[in-house]
Amino acid sequence: MNEELSTDYAIKLDVFEGPLDLLLYLIKKNEIDIYNIPVALITQQYLDYLNIIKSLNLDLAGEYLVMASTLIHIKSRMLLPVPEEPSEEDMEEDPRSELVRQLLEYQAFKEAAAKLAERPLLERDVFIRSAALPEEMKKSLTDDDELLEVSIFELIEAFHNIVSRMDNKDLLEIDLEKLSLTDIINDVMERLTREKNLTFEELLGERKDRRRIVYTFLALLELIKLKMVKAYQTAAFGVIRIFPAVEF
Repeated sequence: MNEELSTDYAIKLDVFEGPLDLLLYLIKKNEIDIYNIPVALITQQYLDYLNIIKSLNLDLAGEYLVMASTLIHIKSRMLLPVPEEPSEEDMEEDPRSELVRQLLEYQAFKEAAAKLAERPLLERDVFIRSAALPEEMKKSLTDDDELLEVSIFELIEAFHNIVSRMDNKDLLEIDLEKLSLTDIINDVMERLTREKNLTFEELLGERKDRRRIVYTFLALLELIKLKMVKAYQTAAFGVIRIFPAVEF
């Protein structure tokens, strides 16, 4: 994944999510109490995600780097030894408290926005119709299953898992094929039109080399940004499945 993409194409990550979204995702993934965040663990995982994002040539918003600095600052404050006779300044509030307050406030607004988005809006849903779940998908779901739209961070993690399983010998191969992101986007849409839905693994895992996998992933992000496809999974980090956003 150290190979530089031969394209100036970039996706602004803040179109999808922000740094607080990434923190909430990591907290959910690790099943952490939001009031008692293990800063060392979260900081390391946060920085790992930034490295993956940079390797994809995604345009990283400055807010992500500011949050990284904030996490490192909080981590350093928590590593300082507590004096035997602490002063009032030493006994100040938990260094994490301001971050926790921001996360709780952001989470509340995000949940409220999601509920509002579920309501039909005049002239918004007039000319398109949401794609229905295929019968085979409905049969595979139990009454306890709930389909959730995935965030970009879940897609990035799934992408990283696929690439990390590939043989490193692929990095030594010389690939002279010229890839066009537009062609890859058209290919993805043709496959979805034909198959109705594909798992994330089916969409990316069938590719032969890392470069084509990266381009396919960027094509998927572009299609999600354009609201042409949607990605869902069952709760608790289940299989990610890609659907056309509208019926063709």
